[in-house]
Amino acid sequence: MMIPSHAVGLDFGTTNSVAAIARGGVSTLVDLDAPAGMEPAFRSALCFWEDEAVRGGIAAEAGPWAIAEYLAFPEGSRFLQSFKSVAANAGFEHATIFERRYRFEDLGRLFLDSLVARSNGALDAPARVIVGRPVVYAGHAPDEALARQRYAAMFGPLGADVHYVYEPLGAAFSYASRIDAPATILVADFGGGTSDFSVVRIAARGAARRCQPLGHAGVGIAGDRFDARIVEALVMPLLGKGGHYRSFDKTLEIPGGYFADFADWSRLALMRNRRTMAELHKLQRSALDPAAIGRMIAVIEQEQGFRLHEAVGQVKRDLSTAEAATFRFNGAGLEIAADVTRAAFEAWIAPDIVAIEAAVDRALASAGVAGEAIDRVFLTGGSSLIPRIARIFTHRFGVDRIATGGELTSIAHGLALIGEEDDPAAWSA
Repeated sequence: MMIPSHAVGLDFGTTNSVAAIARGGVSTLVDLDAPAGMEPAFRSALCFWEDEAVRGGIAAEAGPWAIAEYLAFPEGSRFLQSFKSVAANAGFEHATIFERRYRFEDLGRLFLDSLVARSNGALDAPARVIVGRPVVYAGHAPDEALARQRYAAMFGPLGADVHYVYEPLGAAFSYASRIDAPATILVADFGGGTSDFSVVRIAARGAARRCQPLGHAGVGIAGDRFDARIVEALVMPLLGKGGHYRSFDKTLEIPGGYFADFADWSRLALMRNRRTMAELHKLQRSALDPAAIGRMIAVIEQEQGFRLHEAVGQVKRDLSTAEAATFRFNGAGLEIAADVTRAAFEAWIAPDIVAIEAAVDRALASAGVAGEAIDRVFLTGGSSLIPRIARIFTHRFGVDRIATGGELTSIAHGLALIGEEDDPAAWSA
C-alpha cells in the first residue's frame, strides 16, 4: 500500500484536543489559532449564544474561542465541555440549547470544523487521518457500537482515509520514537474521561514492524471523576445534597440524580433546560433548606459551570505540587474558601484508584506479560501528573522504570506516525 503524502493524527480528548502531521517519519504538532496566540492544545469545549445575524439564530465557537465568548457574556451563553464523555451513552439523544436539539455528531462536527478552521490550512484535505479512541469508553455500560457510529458521523466528512486507533497505542509510537533499543512497555494514558492501558513490544530501530501491541484494558474513570469527588466533598453540602423535602405528609431525601448531573462536567450545562429548571424550582419550594437548592439553581442559571471547573482544576493542580491547598470559588452568590490536604483528596478518590489498579492488572493479563517483564512504564495524559496516580506505578514497577513527557501531546504525535505505516488498518481498534 502506498504511504500517503502526509498523515494527520487527531487526539480528540475529553478536556483538550491535539493534532499532529507526519511526513517522512517526522511528526510535528499543529499549532492552532487561539486568542492569546498559537497553541497546540485546543480545549474540547463549545459555546453557544443567540445571534440574529447568524443563520438559524444561534452562533457557536469552539476551543479557547469558546472560553473567550463565554467569559464575555456568561449568562447569555451555553458552555459545553467534556461532551466526548457521552459518545457511548445510549441515553444521550441530544442536547437542547436555546430550544434547538443537537445530537452528539452535531456537536462533534461543530467542534471539528472549528478546530480545522483554526489550523491555518494545515488540516485541510489530509491524505489519511488517524483518530484516537479510548480502550473503554466513558460512562455506565458504554455502547461501543454507538460510539463508533457517532465517531464515523463526526470524522467521516473529513473525506480522508480515516482509521480509529486506541489512544495508548498512539502514545506507544510516540515513545518508540525516543528510544533505539527493544523494550516491552506499559503505556498508561490518563485523560479526562478514561484511563487506558496498552502493553506494547517495541523492536529495535529499523525493524520492519517497530511496535507490536500485546494487550489492552481500560476503565471509564479519570480526571473528570476526580473533579466530581472534589465537587461532592466541597460544593454539594452547600447545594442541598443529603437534605430533605416535604411531599404531602412525608419528609423525603432529595433525589441524588440532580447532584450526580451537577458534578459531571458533560451534564452540568445541560441541566439548564426548561424541564429541569422547573423541577428544581418546585423542589426549592418544598425543601427544608430552600436556600441550598436556590444556590444550585443560581449556579446553573448564571452559567457558572466553567468557573467551577476552573476552580476545581486549580486546586487539583495545586495538590499535585503541595501537601495542602485552598479551594476557592465565588459565583452566583456561592462563596467557598476551603482548605484541602492531599491526604483528604487521595481518600476521596481511593475507590477510583482501586478500579484503575484493576484495569492495569487486566492489561497485563490480556498481554500475558508479568509485571517483571515490563521494561518501561510510559505515563501520559494530564491526570498522570497527580501524585497518587504516579504512585500506582512507582510502587509496583519502581521509579527507575517510569518514563514521562508530552502529557498532552504524545498521543497525537504517535497517531500521526501510525498514519505513515503501510497498513494502518493493522492498528485499528
